[in-house]
Amino acid sequence: MLNIQLSIFAQRQLISLNGTWEIAKTDTLSGIPTSFTSKIPVPGLVDMANPAVEEPFAGALDKDKNNPFANNYGNRSYMYNNSLYWYKRTFNLENTNSDVIQLKLNKAMFHTRIYLNGKLAGENMYSFTPTYVNLKPFLNEAGKANELIISVGCRNNLPDTVCRGDDGEKTLFCPGIYDDVKIIQSGFPYINNVQVAPNIIAKQLRIVAEIKTDKSDKTLNLSYIVRELASKKIVAQGVAPQNTAVTNNQLKVDFTVSLPDCKLWSPESPFLYTLELNTGADTYETRFGMRTFRSDKQNSVVLLNEKTYYMRGTNIAIFRFFEDSQRNNLPWDNKWVTTLHERFKDMHWNSFRNTLGFPPERWYEIADSMGFLVQDEYPLWKQKPPKYLNSDHLAKEYTAWMRERWNHPCVVIWDAQNESKYDTSSIATNKVRSLDLSNRPWDNGYNRPAGENDIMESHPYLFGKYFNKYDLKKITTIADTYFDANGVKQDITKDDHDYLSLMANPRTPDNSWVNKSKDEDRKTVKFPIIINEYGWLWLNRDGSPTTLDKGIFANVFPEADTPEKRFEVYAKIMGMKTEFWRAHRLAAGVLHFCGLSYSRSTYPIGQTSDNWIDLKNLVMEPHFVQYMKPAFSPVGLMINFWKSKIEGGKEQEIPIMMVNDTYEKWSGKINLTLEKDGKVVQDQIISAEIQALGNENYSATLKLPTEAGKYTLVAEIVYNKESVKSCRDITIE
Repeated sequence: MLNIQLSIFAQRQLISLNGTWEIAKTDTLSGIPTSFTSKIPVPGLVDMANPAVEEPFAGALDKDKNNPFANNYGNRSYMYNNSLYWYKRTFNLENTNSDVIQLKLNKAMFHTRIYLNGKLAGENMYSFTPTYVNLKPFLNEAGKANELIISVGCRNNLPDTVCRGDDGEKTLFCPGIYDDVKIIQSGFPYINNVQVAPNIIAKQLRIVAEIKTDKSDKTLNLSYIVRELASKKIVAQGVAPQNTAVTNNQLKVDFTVSLPDCKLWSPESPFLYTLELNTGADTYETRFGMRTFRSDKQNSVVLLNEKTYYMRGTNIAIFRFFEDSQRNNLPWDNKWVTTLHERFKDMHWNSFRNTLGFPPERWYEIADSMGFLVQDEYPLWKQKPPKYLNSDHLAKEYTAWMRERWNHPCVVIWDAQNESKYDTSSIATNKVRSLDLSNRPWDNGYNRPAGENDIMESHPYLFGKYFNKYDLKKITTIADTYFDANGVKQDITKDDHDYLSLMANPRTPDNSWVNKSKDEDRKTVKFPIIINEYGWLWLNRDGSPTTLDKGIFANVFPEADTPEKRFEVYAKIMGMKTEFWRAHRLAAGVLHFCGLSYSRSTYPIGQTSDNWIDLKNLVMEPHFVQYMKPAFSPVGLMINFWKSKIEGGKEQEIPIMMVNDTYEKWSGKINLTLEKDGKVVQDQIISAEIQALGNENYSATLKLPTEAGKYTLVAEIVYNKESVKSCRDITIE
């Protein structure tokens, strides 16, 4: 039991209720259970109870079990079904006279009900935004134990008017209290919410504070202090101007603070500040960074701090990771999560998308501190328009999401949904857009962007065409249609079945809305494009194919018949695709899918996976690092040669493209070699120079040897003392 002593004169106190709770399960909402026989960590998920309170696969329909590659879309008979899970703990408060005694539960799934001392204190049907409940009316007298019980349900018991976290590639949908729980104790005037909006041009910070009071007094003494987070140095302080607007005992204070010597926040220099507000009875502290992020539609790029910035990165599918058999308590292990972000940095990633759901709040704090740009995606993915979840419902959820996240400098894109093609999210987005004073751009899945200053996502899965569709041994041609850099439809025929020809010409990254546009309209589509999924190649951590690419390995890479061979093929192809999408500068961002997900090589087999071979110690598969790390180098290169078989004894021009994502010119040498069995057969040195944010074309001519066999072309530069290579395997005939 937590025993808390609090002075009546103290200001805001944050009392963590994280730790070990008791848990029980019931099948209906028939009443609070009388027996709690298991323990469970909070935050966490209900599958972490000890002894276990649930067997998620009990009673599952095993109709697909004989097919190890069954695509588990559709029936979800094996997910957590109809139960309620009851968390219990006790706490004491030595002082209950505070004006505000509020419970904040950051996030819990699904349908949270909060009981204090046997009475329902509040509930929240949203699963991805915070729950706030006033505890004061239900507290026992000071010094006496209070019994707190929180129940969560199952996803399929939610009404159709709330977002359920749809994901056709998940199975379990395990519920639980998966983020922090705390009591907020303070006095009136009470600071309910604060939004900071940096203006780096004017070197000012706009501050908008919502403040609750217990009276209609229009006066308020609100002081502020701005400090550098690391040094604690005070850079601004004072008293906010008086504000006379009082509505329902709530003040809204809107003022600006000058920060003339402010340091800008970026992934390369994630400089943070803190803002502390004080009403005399309450204090509120938030972190922020002085940065701007916006779409530049005119040039089809995004601007970070008013400069073109290219996003390189990955995805975090945290809710899929929740279904991973090795997950355990890792999402709530601060050291592990920090190391995860460090590994991302090691791969030259400056960005990631939180796809189809949000991790615990601590993850955002780490992204702020380490410097990542985050595309934050609401967990909405429906193939058909929702029947009952309308734009008003969705706008309320978006509002709760934005209010929790809008001071994080890492969050630069609001992502309304994934791949869906209906208007609900578009309408909801424009209902809430104005709430964000930083005016971040929105992503709208496979719809047309909802605003003219938004961005457009693309998932150019070039290899999807090989998924159980073609048998390359039985056909003679494969036609492929794409749109070139000018938006003009092109057709290619791969007479030799060479998948490399898919990358022989620059192409506009596709999007379902764009693909339905008329050809003449396509040329005017200038929204910055973020490629946040590409490849259609996944391997489980043991090297086995997922359900989505077993046909690709069988049809295109039959020689990759061992895990080691598959890992190497996967890494090489993904390295090529990464180079391709970066080099032509037709996308403002290239984000690999997926930096963290589940890996399910046994029933039910998963559709995607990440690239760890040692999850606990965060060791990436070596081939992946070998080919993907250089492909994401800030200064990189691509051998722009896409033939797998060439005739020997002739001269062959080898084009090379270079790309520079940095704000500094690079100059150096490109070392082009032709190698056989690890030995250099030919080599050429090319002097190269590439301007900041530029891309350049180079070429060299090689006299191919007459000896038939397998060779490798390698182009190499040195950037920041690191070898950066592009490789192509060829056969000389």
